[in-house]
Amino acid sequence: MNLNGKSVLLTGASRGLGRALAEQLARAGARIVMVARSEPELERIAAAIREAGGEAHTLVADVGRKQDVYPLAGAAAALVGPIDVLIHNASALGPVPLRLLLDTECEDLSHVLETNVVGPFRLSKVIAGSMALRKTGTILHISSDASVSAYERWGAYSVSKAALDHLSRLWAAELAERGVRVLSVDPGEMDTRMHAQAMPEADPATLARPADVAERIVALLADETVPSGSRIEAQSWRAA
Repeated sequence: MNLNGKSVLLTGASRGLGRALAEQLARAGARIVMVARSEPELERIAAAIREAGGEAHTLVADVGRKQDVYPLAGAAAALVGPIDVLIHNASALGPVPLRLLLDTECEDLSHVLETNVVGPFRLSKVIAGSMALRKTGTILHISSDASVSAYERWGAYSVSKAALDHLSRLWAAELAERGVRVLSVDPGEMDTRMHAQAMPEADPATLARPADVAERIVALLADETVPSGSRIEAQSWRAA
């Protein structure tokens, strides 16, 4: 898929992998709608993208809030037209320091699930219908190795990412005949603020740069040989 001129809706775009994805997508010629909760950070990134010749728009919203999701989809389409690529990158870690399940409040688990699973479900539900009618489109879920490995104290986040992976597979199965490709990508451990919050003792020098991971993910999006329903580890993926 040639990303030049494609309309992309990217959540969690104000920092880390989201910011790096916005910058890489802009370099590929995509028309980006960037979503996050922090307007100043979003605007700074969008301004830099526009100054470099790219097209970037911003929308302030919390994907974990039902009342934000439906207006968000309409506003994005008004800015760049029907969405060709939807990237679910926004994510909640839960309370830090990370805690055991026995010490996790039900309300904290609920918040993580609303942001990491229910929010993406709502947004896909709104946008996938248009994709199916047009028989084209890609939905990308940013997952984690915590979705397949049981790390102590990562309970709420881990459960949410495991559910997100399976949600991705279900969308792929149900949209298989509609021309919509659905993927799940594990970006691996990166030098981001979220990783530092979760593992403050980690050496940043041992972690991947978000820009490098974003470059791989954008190449993966463009590679039409990657079948719908795939779960890919970005840092070990190679183009066919």
